[in-house]
Amino acid sequence: MQARNQPSPRVAIKVKGKILFINLRDVVSVQAEGDYVSLQRNGNSYLVRELISAVAEQLEPQGFIRIHRSILVNTSFVEEIRPYPTGEYGLRVTGGKEYTVTRTYKKNLKSLAEFWIGAGGFFHDGQRSSQREQATNSSVARPGFAPSW
Repeated sequence: MQARNQPSPRVAIKVKGKILFINLRDVVSVQAEGDYVSLQRNGNSYLVRELISAVAEQLEPQGFIRIHRSILVNTSFVEEIRPYPTGEYGLRVTGGKEYTVTRTYKKNLKSLAEFWIGAGGFFHDGQRSSQREQATNSSVARPGFAPSW
């Protein structure tokens, strides 16, 4: 992350015949809309003709992560993530907007913090889960005991 006294990197975008300069630290998310991307900032959005893949390449080193094939989020705005039963995750940013993190991009969530406390099993993969279940299932069955899963 950047030190507070350093200026935020800025991006120049062409909007309605003008060039706007936007501090990247103010951009909450970037969403693909066909051959365009929409930069979401302070309740405003700016539509720019650019592919999401090209924008992702430029913004990922600046603290953005891809959470969906059509969405990037600024990691400094992420407040909460929670797992869904489908293997996807819900991600909430400052201001309350929620996004779905698809299974393909869930590995990117690990970069949200330098370290994790008490979240050891949060990002478990299916293999570890099934190994745990096999170990539990292989124990001797007790009369009257029915597993809750």
